[in-house]
Amino acid sequence: MRDPQEISTMDELRIEIDALDAALIALLADRTRLVARAAEIKLGAGLPARIPARVEDVVAKVVARAGAAGVDPGLAEVLWREMIEHFIAQEERVLGKGEGA
Repeated sequence: MRDPQEISTMDELRIEIDALDAALIALLADRTRLVARAAEIKLGAGLPARIPARVEDVVAKVVARAGAAGVDPGLAEVLWREMIEHFIAQEERVLGKGEGA
C-alpha cells in the first residue's frame, strides 16, 4: 500500500482503496476456510459452534489491536461481532445449535 500522503488524485486513491478491498476479501475467504475446518474439528471433539468465552477473547484482542493501530475500537468491535455471528451460523450448519462454556 502506498503512503496516503503520496497520493494526489482521487483516481489514484480509489485504485488503492479497491486494491485494499480485494486484499480484505481474500483474507475473509481465508478466515472462512479456517472456520470450516474449525467446524470439522469441533464436530470430532464434540464442541459447540458457540463458545462464549472464546467469542469474548477474540473481541477483546481485536479491540486492543484496533486501538493500537489507530483504528476506532468501537468500529472493530461491531465489525467483528457481526463477523463472528456469521461464522457461528456457518459452524452451526455443520454442528447444529448449542451453547458452550
